[in-house]
Amino acid sequence: MAGAVALTGGEPAGVGLELAAAAWQVLRDEQPFYLVADRNHVHAASGPVPVQEIGHPAEALDAMTFGLPLLHLRFPERAVPRKPSVPNATAVIESIRMAANHVWQGDAVAMCTNPINKKIVRSTGEFRFPGQTEFLADLFDVDLAVMMMASPELRVVPATTHIPLADIPGKLTRELLRRTINITREALIGLFGIPGPRIAVAGLNPHAGESGLMGKEEDDVIRPVIGELAALGISVEGPFSADTMFHAEARAGFDAAICMFHDQALIPFKTLSFHDGVNVSLGLPIVRTSPDHGPALDIAGKDVAKPDSLVAAIRLAGQLAVGGQAAG
Repeated sequence: MAGAVALTGGEPAGVGLELAAAAWQVLRDEQPFYLVADRNHVHAASGPVPVQEIGHPAEALDAMTFGLPLLHLRFPERAVPRKPSVPNATAVIESIRMAANHVWQGDAVAMCTNPINKKIVRSTGEFRFPGQTEFLADLFDVDLAVMMMASPELRVVPATTHIPLADIPGKLTRELLRRTINITREALIGLFGIPGPRIAVAGLNPHAGESGLMGKEEDDVIRPVIGELAALGISVEGPFSADTMFHAEARAGFDAAICMFHDQALIPFKTLSFHDGVNVSLGLPIVRTSPDHGPALDIAGKDVAKPDSLVAAIRLAGQLAVGGQAAG
């Protein structure tokens, strides 16, 4: 077996703990992982899946054979499905920090984070970030971490993420786009094992601006950056009209697509990979993945949540930690 992946429990009132138990049933003979969570929460959510408590990440490999490996982290309150608890939010944050430190120290090979309730964790005052990616970037003193959504069908990277559409033109600078493309390229080579990766870049405006008739960002920002990087020998092309980039024939021409905003990237991605998509954080000094869904409070505790995305996220974390994933 490969080294163990550290899995955070996420919001304990959501689906993360029950999905962790389901993921163990799929991955028990394939990819070891251990869960950082409260033992009482896990036993309440795991159903018939056996739980094996461990004292150190190294014990996860042996424990994986017998049950879901659990590294206990005490939470102050009992978890009630569909009812997030503000007092538990501090422990949710600590579980992310703990798992990240395990990877940084070499006790785990990678981390995978279950979804959190952002409103609840922000209420603590400790978490002032748009999401876990930005929290981890701050933890490791990284000024830019990039979100990639990855599946066998498609890899997409939004240059801007969780900001209003009205703010995108001001946020989208040459420097941001240049760094986003470079970080993506380095990850495709170093993490995914793709030599000479091909990168396609979307325009911001309809029809990629249509020669300036629908906007100037393509001429002022996007084309200059593509030209600059292409002159350095990087395989990057665009800007392309986003409505023609994601059919099967077009996808065969690139290894990753850089999009200008969140929904431009996530709509085609979730159309193609709704259940098995994985969020990969690029630019961090550790490997971090997460499933492509939220805490799903509305269905927590009902035993209807699908574990496919979490399974894919844990599996991909282990693959990337040992030098890459075969190019899809």
